Amino acid sequence: MKERVAEILLKIKAVEICPNSPFTYTSGMISPIYIDNRKIISYPEERRKILEDLCVLIGSLNIKFDVIAGVATAGIHWAAWLSEKYNKPMVYIRDSAKGHGKQNQIEGYLEKGKKVLVIEDHISTGGSSIAAVKAVREFGCEVTDCIAITTYEFREAKEKFDEEKCGLHTLTDFTTLIKTAAEKGYISSEDEKKVLEWNKSPQKWGKKHGFEK
Repeated sequence: MKERVAEILLKIKAVEICPNSPFTYTSGMISPIYIDNRKIISYPEERRKILEDLCVLIGSLNIKFDVIAGVATAGIHWAAWLSEKYNKPMVYIRDSAKGHGKQNQIEGYLEKGKKVLVIEDHISTGGSSIAAVKAVREFGCEVTDCIAITTYEFREAKEKFDEEKCGLHTLTDFTTLIKTAAEKGYISSEDEKKVLEWNKSPQKWGKKHGFEK
């Protein structure tokens, strides 16, 4: 599954790898890889395959849940499609409570005590996903797992999920994406080594390769 999903994402350019012309994130971090899983929604066939694989992943883990919660904004559509597949209620979780109206952070109808499965599209440092998990728990519901399409496999994210005792499960990951990109000719073996370095030390990678002063 990991390799199949990786190939889909590379084909539609939801994942772009440019070690010699890297991306600059909002945080200022220099990165040779950029993941934009929002592109998947524009490709019906690929979207359908990803959705099917999410269902396979959830089934293989035997996760029990009453409600599906999408993390705003990129997790909302996946939560909607999954809730339809499973015939389950759906809510979505903002990064913070609204400053007007009812000031909700969780949108939709959610009963206390329900088991909630959190859906995200991509895990970077894990901050937004963990904030969503905490919001649902603080509301009075149970969250044991979070499902996503991709992850950068940062140690920071793993530590956050471990600390919150929340399982993190993804369809594919950074290592598989880079390996698949090299095998399918998207990048050279030399570039593969260069990109794999980034995952181990993302804050220092840009300066090491001459992209920062």
